[in-house]
Amino acid sequence: MKELLAQRVLTNDTSDLDEIFKNSANPANISFAGGFPDQHLFPAAELQQAYRDAIETTGPSLFQYASTQGLPALRQKLADRMRSHASVDVTADDILLTQGGQQAIDLVAKLLLNHGDAMVVEGPTYMGALAAFDTYEPTYYEVPVDNHGMDIKVLRQTLKAHPEIKLIYTVPDFHNPTGTTLSAKRRQAMVALANQYNVIILEDSPYRDLRYSGQALPAIKHYDTEGRVIFISSFSKILSPALRTGWLVASPTLMTQLIGLKSAIDVQSPNITLAAINTYLDQHDIDQHIATINQAYREKRDAMLSALDRYFPKNVTYTRPNGGFFIWVTLPTGIDAQQLLTDVVLPQAHVAYVPAACQFASRQVKNAFRLNFTSLDPVTITRGIQQLGQLLQTQVTPKPTATWTPAIQL
Repeated sequence: MKELLAQRVLTNDTSDLDEIFKNSANPANISFAGGFPDQHLFPAAELQQAYRDAIETTGPSLFQYASTQGLPALRQKLADRMRSHASVDVTADDILLTQGGQQAIDLVAKLLLNHGDAMVVEGPTYMGALAAFDTYEPTYYEVPVDNHGMDIKVLRQTLKAHPEIKLIYTVPDFHNPTGTTLSAKRRQAMVALANQYNVIILEDSPYRDLRYSGQALPAIKHYDTEGRVIFISSFSKILSPALRTGWLVASPTLMTQLIGLKSAIDVQSPNITLAAINTYLDQHDIDQHIATINQAYREKRDAMLSALDRYFPKNVTYTRPNGGFFIWVTLPTGIDAQQLLTDVVLPQAHVAYVPAACQFASRQVKNAFRLNFTSLDPVTITRGIQQLGQLLQTQVTPKPTATWTPAIQL
């Protein structure tokens, strides 16, 4: 029946994601692959009670169809939080509740992208976003990331050379996969470029609250003067990914279209879950909960960085993030991290990571990988990095470290 399948399905390869979950689930491995929060930090009892209270308080109507846009009380809480935590002045009407941040990405792609339409992604970028965008078969332009986020100089050159570009996708806060944060100056410059070249910015920020050092920056949406920035975040990293609840902030014109698209896809997000989250927020201080998980994740990050400093070869470089879930490791030029993982690291060190290639739209950069530090305890993190580092000492010969690829048309 393969001949009956749409071309977008045949060309959309998610095997990389499948492999990550397989390696993470194997108990023989110490897995730094999946971007998982620590399940021991989920407020399980509090959420269980919130479900009970929401059902008891609301009654049978909670089980009925409800608004596609989502529970008004929860949207109002998120609007308040956008003002206080992201410096973005919005109302509940500017917010759409989605099935995780992933659905929000897909909705924006569906809204904007026809076959062959041009868009900018970071190199590297969130591979789940690439999986969503690939379905719509865009033309990618890849802009490198440095220690201050997306390279705005290359972005400017790319937009000037390709005025047909419609969308810029960025993860500005504790970037997945590099852990870097887009500077305030670059956020302002990105908005100015979007205004100049008539482009939409998709700001994907699920890690924004997970800051372990330094000062928070305003969201890119804060600098939006023409309604060009769509902001996405999620409860997956701060409460639980199983809630599958994210939110999207957009201007009224875009919001009307996005609500229509969501209605056609799934009618609405589960009202019971939205009511439970709303009840949890009524009953508990989520900022206190975030402070608790941030302290735990800070210790995990520090354990990984300390182990990297101690055990990794000196010609292997890595980022030092101020928050989020990830550290990006760059190997010397010519080393294929995927081949190294398959042939040597998994069978000998029993450690899993995410190779670079699947995190670039171009698939051309291979000498790097992503490490996650949030899902394991510090002792296991240290042991895993020691095992990986000792193996790398025998595999990595001194060569200059690579730089990220400049803008690439795909």
